[in-house]
Amino acid sequence: MDVSGVIQQIIISAFPILIAIVFHELSHGFVAYKLGDPTAKMMGRLTLNPIAHIDPVGTILMPIMLLVLTNGHFMFGYAKPVPINPMNFKNPKKDMAISAAAGPVSNILLAIFSALVLHFILTPFLRIAPTSISKTIIIPLLLIFTSSAFFNIILACFNMIPIPPLDGGRVLTGLLPYKQAISFSKIEPFGFMIVLILIFTNMTSYIVTPFISFFVNLLQLNYYLALLH
Repeated sequence: MDVSGVIQQIIISAFPILIAIVFHELSHGFVAYKLGDPTAKMMGRLTLNPIAHIDPVGTILMPIMLLVLTNGHFMFGYAKPVPINPMNFKNPKKDMAISAAAGPVSNILLAIFSALVLHFILTPFLRIAPTSISKTIIIPLLLIFTSSAFFNIILACFNMIPIPPLDGGRVLTGLLPYKQAISFSKIEPFGFMIVLILIFTNMTSYIVTPFISFFVNLLQLNYYLALLH
């Protein structure tokens, strides 16, 4: 195991991952609040303070374990889900779908922002900056924003898998006719087990990878991603 490589990857990835999952959960709660549900606000979750959103397993333990097990090549994580009470919505079915979609949308917006910084700020500076500044400041920032763009894309695409309780499942529930939505929502207690089976059988790659590739190509990130390896 390349310990130095793992440590370097933690430094490059930890902050972008934390920002991504905090904004993901904050967006759920903020949109729900605007649609009439104050639950997240009452529980102190409408904040950028990462401590309010950190899950010991999903935010700390799992990302570190994945980095160690993959020798620094892969990191993933999640935060504590923001509590939402759909009974506070005027239109529970529709508003729950909108609240669910807010998380992935925020990640796509963060990915776009990171890509814009890469293309229009860091890359031009890299071409004109002295070598010492490029090595100590520009290149580390370039790697951090690349990690940010890529992780936000992964988080958005993975969460849009149409299986409840993932965001995509909640969005699909909101789009289905009422009877079908009720039937579909009954699989939620088994949702995480289904997702785990999809992960271990590598089926998620067939579902998620095409969408990840679409956004990577759209934001022209292939060159930058090559620098991470």
